[in-house]
Amino acid sequence: MHACLLRLAAAALIAVVLPAYAASPAVDPRRLTFDQAQVLMLERNRELQLARLAVTGAEADVTIAGAAPNPVFSVGNSRMGSGNSDAGPFVKRMEQSVGVSQLFERGNKRELRREVAQHTASAVRIEQYDVARQQRIALAQAYYDLLLAQERGRIAAETASTFDNTLDAAQRRVKAGDLSRSDLSRITVDALRARNEAQAIALERDKAQLALGYLIGLERDAKLINAGDAWPPLQSPATPNVDRIVDQRADVKAAQERVRAAERNRDLAQSLRTRDVTAGVQYDRTPNDAVRNSVGFTLSVPLFTRYYYEGEIRRAEADYDAAVASVERARATALTELGTAAATLDNAAQRVRRFQEGLLNSAEQAAAGAEFAYTRGAIGVMDLLDARRQLHALRLESAAALADYARAVAAWRAATEPVPGNIQ
Repeated sequence: MHACLLRLAAAALIAVVLPAYAASPAVDPRRLTFDQAQVLMLERNRELQLARLAVTGAEADVTIAGAAPNPVFSVGNSRMGSGNSDAGPFVKRMEQSVGVSQLFERGNKRELRREVAQHTASAVRIEQYDVARQQRIALAQAYYDLLLAQERGRIAAETASTFDNTLDAAQRRVKAGDLSRSDLSRITVDALRARNEAQAIALERDKAQLALGYLIGLERDAKLINAGDAWPPLQSPATPNVDRIVDQRADVKAAQERVRAAERNRDLAQSLRTRDVTAGVQYDRTPNDAVRNSVGFTLSVPLFTRYYYEGEIRRAEADYDAAVASVERARATALTELGTAAATLDNAAQRVRRFQEGLLNSAEQAAAGAEFAYTRGAIGVMDLLDARRQLHALRLESAAALADYARAVAAWRAATEPVPGNIQ
C-alpha cells in the first residue's frame, strides 16, 4: 500500500513538473535542451533521490507507529532441594513455569503515534516538491550559465579573429611604411587581450559544464555538454494572486503538515500520563510427592511517584510552538521570494528590451562606420579600437542581460509553482 502511494507520488511529481515529457527521450549532451535537462534532473539528481528515500522512510515510520505491542512469552526452570521427601534431604527437583504477558496501551497512544507519523510522512512527501523546485532553480542557473559562456566564447572568438586579421594587415602596412609602430603596438595589445579573454571564458564554460553535469547526473560526460536552446523570448507574466500562491506552495504546505504532526505529538505527550496496563498469565509445575500444577494471573500498573512526564509535555509544547513559527517563516520567505522574483524579472526584461530596441544595433552601426572610415584613412587607429571595444563590451552585456532574464523567468516560475492538491 505504502509502496503504491510512493509510486503514485513520484509519478505525480514528474507529471506536474514536466507534463509534456512523461518519458525520458534519448538525450544527446552535445545539444542539450533545457527541457531535456529537466527530465535528466528528475531521473538522476541526487538531492531528489534522497528526497524520495526520505518519503520511503517516512512511510515506514507510519507502519512502525501503528504497530501494537507484541505479547511476551516466558519460560523458566529452577532446581531445588527438598528435605521432606522419602528420597532423602539432598534430592534435587525441577520446578517449571510458562507464562505470557501483554502490554495494553491506554490513552489512545497508538492512534496518536500513527497520526503523528502520517502527518510527518505527508510533510515529507510535499517537501520533495520543494526540493524539486529548488533544484530547478539551480538547474536554470547552471544551464544559462553554460549558454552564456558559450555565447561569450563565440563573441570573444569573433573579436579575437577580427583583431588577428587587423594585426596581420597592420604588420604589412608597417613594412610598407603606411602605419607607425606605435599604432601596431596598440593593435597588438588589444589582440592579446582578446585572446586572454577567450581563454578565461573557456574556463568559465568548463565550470558551467561541471555544475550542470552534477545536477543532471552526467559528471563523467560534462565536457561534452552543450546548451542547445536559444534564449527565451520576452514575455509579460500574468499578475498572480499572491496570497493564493503562498498558500499553495510546497514549503508552506509542508510546514502546515508539521504543525498538525506537532499538535498530535502534544496530545501524545499528554497521554503518557494515562497508565498502561500489563496483564499476564503463568502456569507452574512443581514436582513433589505428587506433581502439583498451578495457574496464576498478574496485573502491573506503573506508579507515577517520582516523575509525571513533565519534560515530554514541555518538549512537545515547545515543538508545537516552533512548528507554528515555522509556518509563519515559510510564508514570509515565500512572500519575499515572490517579490524578489517579480522585481528581478521586470528589471531583466527592461534591460533586454533596451538592448533589442536599438542599443546594440546602434553600437554595431557605429563600429561598422569606424571600420569603413579607418580603411579610408578618415580616422586613426585609436578611434577604431575604441569603437571595437565599445561594441565588444555591449555584445557581452547583451548576452549577460539575456542570461539574467532567462534565469529570472525560471526563478519566477519556481516561486509561483503550487504543489498538487491531492498530495497529502
